[in-house]
Amino acid sequence: MGANSDEGRRKSKVERVIDSYGLTGFGETLAERWTAPEDSDSLRDLATLLNEKMIQSALRETDSEVLKGEAENLYSLLSDDDTTEGMRVQAKNSLESRGVDVDQLSSDFVSHQAVYTYLTEIRGVSKDSESKNRIQSVVDSVQKLRGRLLAVTERSLESLRDTNQLRLGDFDVLIDTQVYCRDCGTQYEVIQLLTRGGCECGTNSESGRQ
Repeated sequence: MGANSDEGRRKSKVERVIDSYGLTGFGETLAERWTAPEDSDSLRDLATLLNEKMIQSALRETDSEVLKGEAENLYSLLSDDDTTEGMRVQAKNSLESRGVDVDQLSSDFVSHQAVYTYLTEIRGVSKDSESKNRIQSVVDSVQKLRGRLLAVTERSLESLRDTNQLRLGDFDVLIDTQVYCRDCGTQYEVIQLLTRGGCECGTNSESGRQ
C-alpha cells in the first residue's frame, strides 16, 4: 500500500505492537517465515514468536538484562493453559519488579488470527498463492528440461542416422516422465501430478475411515 492509503486507515493490532515495541522490520520476518518454501512457521508459531519479541523489547526498555530463553519461558508461563496460577503470578511479579506494565503487555499479545489478518490484508501475502507459484516454477523447469532433452536427443539420433551409424526412419521423440506413488498405488505423468495438486494420498485414507 502507498503512504496515503496507510495514513487513511486504522492500523491493525500487529502493526501497532510492531511500532510500539520498536520491532522494525519484523513484519517482513513474519511474512518470510510464513511463506518459506520449506519448514514454514504456522500462524500460531508466528504469534508466539511476536509475543516473545514483545516481552524481550519490554524488558530491554526498562534496561533489564534479558537472559537467553527468558522471554520464551515468561511467555509460556503467562499464556499456557498448563501453567499453575502460582507460577503465573510469579512470572507477573518478576516482570513488574523490573518495571514492565504486565497488564498492558498482556493486552498487547496477538493471536494467530491477528497475524493472519496482518499478513493477508495488510501485507497482501497468500500462502496459497506462494504454493501455486512454486508449483508453476517446477512445472516450468520440467518443461524446459524436457525441451532440452528432446532437442539433444533428436539432434543426436539424426546425426547417427545421417552418418549411417544408426538405422532409423522418420521418427518422433517422446519424453514421458511418470511418477508412481508407492503409498496409494497411483501413477501420473509428472506435469499432470503437479497441476492436479498431488496423488490420491489422503483422499483414499480419509474415505477408508468412513
